[in-house]
Amino acid sequence: MASRYWAVSLPVHNSASSQLWNQLQERISKHSFDTPLYRFNIPNLRVGTLDSLLSLSDDLAKSNNFVEGVTHKIRRQIEELERVSGIDSGALTVDGVPVDSYLTRFVWDEAKYPTMSPLKEIVDGIHSQVAKIEDDLKVRVSEYNNIRSQLNAINRKQTGSLAVRDLSNLVKPEDIVTSENLTTLLAIVSKYSQKDWLSSYETLTNYVVPRSSKKLYEDNEYALYTVTLFSRVADNFRTSAREKGFQIRDFEYSPETHENRKQELDKLVQDQERLRTSLLQWCYTSYGENLQVVAVDNQGDYRNMLS
Repeated sequence: MASRYWAVSLPVHNSASSQLWNQLQERISKHSFDTPLYRFNIPNLRVGTLDSLLSLSDDLAKSNNFVEGVTHKIRRQIEELERVSGIDSGALTVDGVPVDSYLTRFVWDEAKYPTMSPLKEIVDGIHSQVAKIEDDLKVRVSEYNNIRSQLNAINRKQTGSLAVRDLSNLVKPEDIVTSENLTTLLAIVSKYSQKDWLSSYETLTNYVVPRSSKKLYEDNEYALYTVTLFSRVADNFRTSAREKGFQIRDFEYSPETHENRKQELDKLVQDQERLRTSLLQWCYTSYGENLQVVAVDNQGDYRNMLS
């Protein structure tokens, strides 16, 4: 279950901040609220004029939504990558510290956000930083998804219907007869038309080698058959087979092509794993960086920031 945090600001007036903090703790304890309090220490910042502060207040609402939106995108990407990878990393962290601990023990980073800088300059810097993170996320995810799409396309060819899939891993060298006069064609026959094929393929054209058809593979819809015939009647055979509802697949067996495709597939698998690991690590780091920005930039509701 997600933790809920509210950042509440109180007017100090004539009281010291430490005195106000003690009063707040005392009043809450009197009402027996089982609610822990954490002091969110913010240094004295350059507020500027009232007009500039009111203008900045409007900008902060948009800035908060933008920063939180990017943080949620990164977290959703982490969840998807972990699900695909079968990883359960547990709670996300900020610089190695659990998010709860980071928020409840927040310390302003003077090096990143100098207190002498005007507030608008700090907010603009935050927006630019998060915008760059969002752009990097888009580029990295696009690169990863491109590799996934290529792999999915290859897998569909290898595991799909015989009418469209790659046949190179189903055909062996001894299945193909190639000579000066003879050639071997590959026929895709409906699973329920196999008897028709076996009884008719020898007569679809002249010069078909008798009893040359051999079944190589069968899936839920089709069967893959070879047929050997004279090369000069191959086109006639294709036409007659199509008229009977049989599909002749163009295929040329080449050990080199088969090996190249295997190497290409292996490389894509390695690239996908490399990009997934890199993207996941980047998301872990960027989530922590973005949540640090949220802690600086967000002056309101932290309910949805914890996973």
